Amino acid sequence: MAKHGKKFTAAAGQVQNRPYTIEEAIPLIQKVKYAKFDETVEVAMRLGVDPKHADQMVRGTVVLPHGLGRSKRVLAIAGADKQKEAQEAGADIVGGDEVVEKILGGWIDFDAVVATPDMMRAVGRLGKVLGPRGLMPNPKTGTVTPNVAQAIKEIKAGKVEFRVDKTGIIHAPLGKTSFSAQSLIENTHALVDSVVKARPSAAKGKFLKSVTVSSTMGPGVTIDTAHIDERAKHQ
Repeated sequence: MAKHGKKFTAAAGQVQNRPYTIEEAIPLIQKVKYAKFDETVEVAMRLGVDPKHADQMVRGTVVLPHGLGRSKRVLAIAGADKQKEAQEAGADIVGGDEVVEKILGGWIDFDAVVATPDMMRAVGRLGKVLGPRGLMPNPKTGTVTPNVAQAIKEIKAGKVEFRVDKTGIIHAPLGKTSFSAQSLIENTHALVDSVVKARPSAAKGKFLKSVTVSSTMGPGVTIDTAHIDERAKHQ
């Protein structure tokens, strides 16, 4: 078994072996943090789905009300008629076929990609490069769209894409430990609510099997899923 350092052990000792509400968990994560940098707060959600079946895939996007604490570097791959629009909307890099070739050559200096539909024949060649990194544009997540300006602005505002992995878990960022507790609580509720709403009809039994929130270096705090289920009933 891996050994934890004294700081982690001390932090973990302040987390009780019980489920917490989101309102209890976030201030606790901020209280026990010990890293000297501004850590990212993350959530891990184990779902009652089998991702091997297409009708049980869970994916979607949500614009967090308080963003993520840093602006993503956005690449827009667009036709000539949309490139100026993408630049004005705040895209960090804008291009067409030449950018596709550059990526195929090994360049990946960006955090998100938006593409116009007319460029997807060229962008399709990037599947093996961008797919494993979670960067491949997709109409379902709004990153393949003729309205590139809106897509770019949403990403810059803190849009988060979530997708269940092959083990049935969703990992997603929620913000920084330096945020106010209320901002992190609201971001957490926004993301969790979006995942619950994305429940596929083919999913049977309990959907949220477990939810854990943690900071980059800190211990995990278990969230009370009954508390989340009850909230979902009143929405």
